[in-house]
Amino acid sequence: MQFCPKCGKLMLPKKTEEGVVLACTSCDYAAKGEELKGYKVVKKSKPEEEIIIIEEEKDQALPTTQTRCPSCEHTKAYWWLRQTRSGDEPSTRFYRCVKCGKVWREYS
Repeated sequence: MQFCPKCGKLMLPKKTEEGVVLACTSCDYAAKGEELKGYKVVKKSKPEEEIIIIEEEKDQALPTTQTRCPSCEHTKAYWWLRQTRSGDEPSTRFYRCVKCGKVWREYS
């Protein structure tokens, strides 16, 4: 992954007349030559068969609780725990509002 030295945005591969270059997604900067060292262009053909992937919505498996959303004041939210600090400290509880989707956290 490479970021633009001008604006700091992510640079993505882009096909140009000179070949494939890494171009900034927001400004006109493009990395060429020595800046592309360590990258290679890989051409992939389309698969013979169509593969269908059905993903389950993540929120359906999460438990819900009664808590007030700081954004829309709705009183129901999904919650989950993550260990965001060192192992000897308590986990952080995250909430996602059922109505508006806002995510916030609560430290134990």
